[in-house]
Amino acid sequence: MRAVYGPLVPVELSPGIPATLVIGYFQARRILNDPLYFPHDPRVWQEQVPASCPVRPMMEWRPNALRSSGTAHARYRSANTTAIDAVDQHELRARVEKLAEAAIGDFITAGRADVLTQYAWPIAFRVLSSLLGCPDEIGARIADGMSRIFEATDAQRGNEILGQAVADLVELRRRHPADDITSRLLGHAAQLTDEEMGHQLVTLYGAGIEPLTNLIANTQLKILTDEEFSAGLHAGHSTVRDALDTVLYTDPPMANYCITYPPYPADIDGVLLPAHQPVLISMAGCNNDPAISEASGGIAGNRAHLAWSIGPHTCPARSHAYLIAETAVTYLLDALPEMDLAVPAAELRWRPGPFHRALESLPIVFHASH
Repeated sequence: MRAVYGPLVPVELSPGIPATLVIGYFQARRILNDPLYFPHDPRVWQEQVPASCPVRPMMEWRPNALRSSGTAHARYRSANTTAIDAVDQHELRARVEKLAEAAIGDFITAGRADVLTQYAWPIAFRVLSSLLGCPDEIGARIADGMSRIFEATDAQRGNEILGQAVADLVELRRRHPADDITSRLLGHAAQLTDEEMGHQLVTLYGAGIEPLTNLIANTQLKILTDEEFSAGLHAGHSTVRDALDTVLYTDPPMANYCITYPPYPADIDGVLLPAHQPVLISMAGCNNDPAISEASGGIAGNRAHLAWSIGPHTCPARSHAYLIAETAVTYLLDALPEMDLAVPAAELRWRPGPFHRALESLPIVFHASH
């Protein structure tokens, strides 16, 4: 792509859905820091897109911080950051350790496990459900809807399942408020309506389960397959946080996202981007742009990657996500120091979809404990 098009690549996200994929780091920073010319509101764009389009549920307008701009964005973001920032980090770490211990306890005697489905996913799902005050039954429906939307295979049905489930959670917490993110959102001065509440929760689940699961799994894969990296980790020359940052740089769990919709034709470095056509940031492409690796002298200890986005739409739960992933990976390494991949790395399969970088499974073998 770089050789043919340079930093701005014309693509189709789905048949007949044109967009620009930004693979230049400096161009991405300029776009993400310019909400006036590159707002996140897709309403004009989606008028031309049928509801059956498989990528539409991941891109369409919702009354939430991710898909709004200006004063609406400020209102939603304020409610979200207030609700998220009240999470106690010490309690969160303890909760993750408890969930990690329970997950490992379920497979420790088998001598083999799937890190993705038996460890990373249950931890991400359960920790998020507990933070949001969501009972298991509602949470299971939310997870089902979310996974259909991410894979863009049965996205319309996924959207329906998800919408009903979050509506049920909002109703539950309106009647029975507690010390959780959902209740704090409901009590915030922004006075979010039930519809707005549902869409905040969709965003929190969407940003919280899939990318976090894949960050844990992709980091574990890196440790299992990169001997030099693994040796540095075991010798104490590098940390699990370094491992996370390396993966966020080289192979981020959200490969392409941070979508904007310029209301007017926009000129970036002599390339005219059409009005009301999606502009996607390829975090994977931008982080690996030769222009920055030459400028920064390598990625060790460097957190200039775009995996959390930047600008007004930077991920508000970044520190929480780091803590959950770091705790989960550390706990697994301590519990199973001798684990190995159960299949050759080349046989691992990646799930389809234009947005995420997600394994289907990550099978490991280890010495069973009785």
